[in-house]
Amino acid sequence: MSGTIDHYLTDRGPGRGMRVPARSRLVSDAPEVSANGEWRFRLLPGAPGTLGGAGVLPSGEGVADIATAAYDDSAWDTVTVPGHWILDEQERYGRPAYTNVPFPFAVEPPNVPDENPTGDYRRTIVLPPAFADAGAILLRFDGVESRYRVWLNGAEIGVGSASRLAQEFDVSGVAHSGENLLVVRVHQWSAGSYLEDQDQWWLPGIFRDVTFLARPVGALGDVWLRASYDDTTGAGGLDPEIVAGEDAFPVTVSVPELGLDVTWSTAAEVAPIILDNVEPWSAELPRLYDATVASTGETVALRLGFRTVEIRGDLFTVNGSRLVFHGVNRHETNPVLGRVFDESQARADLLLMKQFNVNAIRTSHYPPHPRVLDLADELGFWVVLENDYEAHGFYRTGWKGNPSEDGAWRDALLDRIERTVERDKNHASIVMWSLGNEAGTGANLAACAAWVHARDSSRPVHYEGDYRGEYTDVYSRMYSPLDEVEALGRDEPGLVLEGCDETESLRQRSKPFILCEYVHAMGNGPGAIDRYEDLFNRYPRLHGGFVWEWRDHGILTKTADGIPFYGYGGDFGEVMHDGNFVMDGMVLSDNTPTPGLHEFKAVVAPVRLSFLTGGESGPLLEVTNRQHSADTGGFRFTWRLEHDGVRVAEGLLEVARPDGGPLRPGEVVTVPFPELSVAADSETWLTVEGALAAGTSWADAGHVITAAQADLTSSVALAARRSGATARGTGILRNAAPVRGVVLPPERLELGPAVFEHGALASIDGLPVVGPRLSLWRAPTDNDRTNEPSWRAAGLHRLVGRVDAIEADEQQVRTRMRWSAGDNADAFWVDTTWTPLDGRRLAARIEIVPSAGWDLVLPRIGVRFDFDARVDGVAWFGTGPLESYPDSVRAALVGRYKASIDDLGIAYAKPQETGHRSAVRELDLVMGPTSQLRITTEADQRGRLPGFTLSRHTAEEISSAAHPHEIPPTTGTHLYLDAVQQGLGSAACGPDVTVDLRLRPEARTIAFVIEAIG
Repeated sequence: MSGTIDHYLTDRGPGRGMRVPARSRLVSDAPEVSANGEWRFRLLPGAPGTLGGAGVLPSGEGVADIATAAYDDSAWDTVTVPGHWILDEQERYGRPAYTNVPFPFAVEPPNVPDENPTGDYRRTIVLPPAFADAGAILLRFDGVESRYRVWLNGAEIGVGSASRLAQEFDVSGVAHSGENLLVVRVHQWSAGSYLEDQDQWWLPGIFRDVTFLARPVGALGDVWLRASYDDTTGAGGLDPEIVAGEDAFPVTVSVPELGLDVTWSTAAEVAPIILDNVEPWSAELPRLYDATVASTGETVALRLGFRTVEIRGDLFTVNGSRLVFHGVNRHETNPVLGRVFDESQARADLLLMKQFNVNAIRTSHYPPHPRVLDLADELGFWVVLENDYEAHGFYRTGWKGNPSEDGAWRDALLDRIERTVERDKNHASIVMWSLGNEAGTGANLAACAAWVHARDSSRPVHYEGDYRGEYTDVYSRMYSPLDEVEALGRDEPGLVLEGCDETESLRQRSKPFILCEYVHAMGNGPGAIDRYEDLFNRYPRLHGGFVWEWRDHGILTKTADGIPFYGYGGDFGEVMHDGNFVMDGMVLSDNTPTPGLHEFKAVVAPVRLSFLTGGESGPLLEVTNRQHSADTGGFRFTWRLEHDGVRVAEGLLEVARPDGGPLRPGEVVTVPFPELSVAADSETWLTVEGALAAGTSWADAGHVITAAQADLTSSVALAARRSGATARGTGILRNAAPVRGVVLPPERLELGPAVFEHGALASIDGLPVVGPRLSLWRAPTDNDRTNEPSWRAAGLHRLVGRVDAIEADEQQVRTRMRWSAGDNADAFWVDTTWTPLDGRRLAARIEIVPSAGWDLVLPRIGVRFDFDARVDGVAWFGTGPLESYPDSVRAALVGRYKASIDDLGIAYAKPQETGHRSAVRELDLVMGPTSQLRITTEADQRGRLPGFTLSRHTAEEISSAAHPHEIPPTTGTHLYLDAVQQGLGSAACGPDVTVDLRLRPEARTIAFVIEAIG
């Protein structure tokens, strides 16, 4: 080996060489040539003492030998750019690794591991003759992880840093028309890695576009058209910033729709322009105007959105109106491509966001591919654009050596925020700049904020870690509990905020409040979205938040046997990893929207529907337009009336102001219904839906935006629900003969459609069944992680039952069982009474009573029935169509639904509790073409109905697996009837279940009738 160690990998600066200042990303008519495609590639494994941790070179090869045209790369492999070498299908170049907080190497800034995988890329690019006449030639890299060194035609061009930021090099003296040899050496680890600990996969490579740009004589150096809106006059303002040499003038700006065509002969003539009667841009009404700016050598195209962002006191406003973020945090992730941009997926994701009432995106934790922002402008999203900076791993050192404070990193951090702002400053969708994420605090961040304030006074600055509010414009927090958010909303006197003294608290309380992350959407959850939303609606200074996060980051991989699955941390042999914490989205890796996303949609609906008591005239509907800038003219409101889930009437509702116009933002009206028939002997439900009246760019006509239900059931029918045919027991069987005593139950006993053997249920309608078995365990959700240890310690996953007493004859079977973990004195007593009603129906009443001494919350209180037979499908009358839990029920509507058993649950990347439908009234289990069982439930004396879960696996089997393919083979079908389940919460990274929905041991009753049909 030859060559010397080059310490550019440990350089804390922003890069070096022929770098040019950051500028706007613009659509230009100037020539450009993409260098994307197939490149020659080799991987140099790291080894101690080599190139400063930069990979082992073959014997006799120097550092820059690969840059020469004479170098023979015929033995190299071929890879595609953009791409991550580590996601090669054959795994030739290593495997991915995931960490959330810790760095995957020793925290010794700016040093990097000696084992530093290094990829060499070579490609010949042909530039057309037009490049020969260019005034300059630029080479742009849009994204390379993590540091890279560039040669062109044998000359070293420079070193690039900041993985997710564009970097341009001036290669005018090196590039030429015809063939050009471009060589890039990419290092996985560098000093820059200390700035990029962003809760994601570490994926090295050239993963965004590489482009040669011809800059004509007379080209535009940069263009910024600040487009503002005056909400008092309706006028638009255009404040142009044109960076160009004298040879670029005259320069003309044109907006044909507005009749604007202005030419400036010199830079001194460039001046602001006032335009009358423009239509403002907003996320709901994303009005864009096509504009061009033409110089003597180049014409660029922009899409202008006129809007003004202002903080007025403690209100965050756009165009004069308070803004509430119903947002998501969005990483760039694809299960096959990693962070390589796929425009079809990006558009599909943003369309899905619109369909689920998402109105805002925080670009966690770096700027996205520039096309994402074009789509955000076009489709309509409020965007918080975040800098490519996170140093979370320093948390574990007590922030010792934190780059946010260490002056040696200042230039790099200022360079990063500058490149963030300059590239995307023309986008109307961006309403706030964010300095980064989870990097502590310090003078360097304050310097970055000062730079942004000086550069762009039209947008506020955000950074959650500025707890004391020293340099940011909004007060931002993560995962604040409800009581804290409410206290802030009320502005309680003397309220002292986290990390603040009284004076600093007063400063923060004077600002708009935003939850930049909340309701952690990991696995089954999150819960309590509605409670946060209620606070956002109640207190104007609370401006909503951004769910963590939009999409799971699973990487599609295979087992040794070829079974595909979505891998997470630890699935690729990582020594250090953070497990499935990367699977925390409201959309699964395979694009499946989770029930949590459906719940979010229902909770944040832009038009709120609520029912008021109308007295003798019947119910009234209160309609509130919660939109920022759009009226309700685009909605069509319908109602339907159902008796026991069967539609009996329907119609249109006219939702309008007294003058007949649609509701403006913030307006509320009360709407009456026509006369409605309430059934005397069945449940009566009134459902109202608000749907799109016409198709939009993101959904078809009829797409439902908002819905609400009212229970109009008569008191007679409600009483009948609580007094069904189930038998009433006389309490626990304290005096009955024990099963091991002299009096034994009949060996075989038929009651209605059921057969009991020795007092135990053996079959129903000829179908073998075992149960009821007490179930207190659920396969822990990711949000159950704070409670799971106590559940396991109590042995809830290994309960053992013992028959304590039994009575059985042709009229009734009654059993009393004690359930415990065997080594635990705490127990539950279950008293079950079976009573035949006729030859096809059997009533059951199950009383569940805990002993004294339990001191924990429970996952569930219910029973399980195990069927040998395969259940093909299920139909039910109750809540649906998706699952629901005590703190996630707003998306559930009472009705009649059907599903196959495999469609009842969600295939979370880590198997866990799923598929529970609360408040079931009637449940039909389809077992083959002729056999069917119907279960009709009875409400308890407080009107509470049980829920059900139907699965091919028990909760214990599900919780034994780390991935779906590891769940044991099915042995039958398992029906859970739950008196109650614990809520979901978001304790995976946030508050636990709210106190009122934490399930403490309590006595509950489950009552139902089983009927054999067919």
